[in-house]
Amino acid sequence: MGLLDGKVCIVSGIGPGLGIELARAFAREGADVAVGARTVSALEEAAAEVEALGRKAYLLRTDITSKADCEALVAGTVKALGRVDVLANNAYIPGAFTLFEDADLADWHATMEVNLFGSLNLTQAVIAPMKAQGGGSIVNVNSMIQKKPLPYQSGYATSKGALTAATKMLAKELGAYKIRVNQVFMGWMWGPPVEGYVVGTSAQMGIPQDDFIAGITKDIPLGIIPDDADCANAVVFFASDLSRVVTGAGLDVNGGEFMS
Repeated sequence: MGLLDGKVCIVSGIGPGLGIELARAFAREGADVAVGARTVSALEEAAAEVEALGRKAYLLRTDITSKADCEALVAGTVKALGRVDVLANNAYIPGAFTLFEDADLADWHATMEVNLFGSLNLTQAVIAPMKAQGGGSIVNVNSMIQKKPLPYQSGYATSKGALTAATKMLAKELGAYKIRVNQVFMGWMWGPPVEGYVVGTSAQMGIPQDDFIAGITKDIPLGIIPDDADCANAVVFFASDLSRVVTGAGLDVNGGEFMS
């Protein structure tokens, strides 16, 4: 028995990191999985892995900044897989890394368009089918950055801060329909994106990779960079009935680097 037996989950932002780990985790726990992203090859890889785990998969190239794309992904999921029980809003862009005084606010708008309004487009699209079936779970993948500010990432942090407020408001509005809305605040996550950053930055700095990683983990009480797959399990919790009475909540998933 899996935690998600009989459920259908949608994951946005499929790529070589948390997105594909979410698809794997949902499938391992017994769910059929729909995936949406702009890169078709990533979608095909994720769908193949879901099917290899014995579950059904549906894929559609999706730009979440397009309301029509989001509606098509949800409608296609319902047609192919029968329902929508879970939405994991994972798609994001980091925006430009600049100090605010040097920032082009057009970049902030673009970052908001994906990280906030894109997630809201997809959320809005799942409300009708979730209401019709008597409930569902929406999980927003948020970031530690808006709790532990860092220079050069103010646009990204601001977009995630707005998502925090939206999560709470939507939990309040949708609770009457048994639709739960929660969020996970991810910190460092070990997977292809972070591994590439570590390799490139340590080489640029001329220091061993282990020393560079030690500089990161010194601030993490568990002493590790959490793995993408382990972080995905936190989303599984909110997707499952284990959290059936939890809504409007945020869970820090960062090895203890920041404690709310």
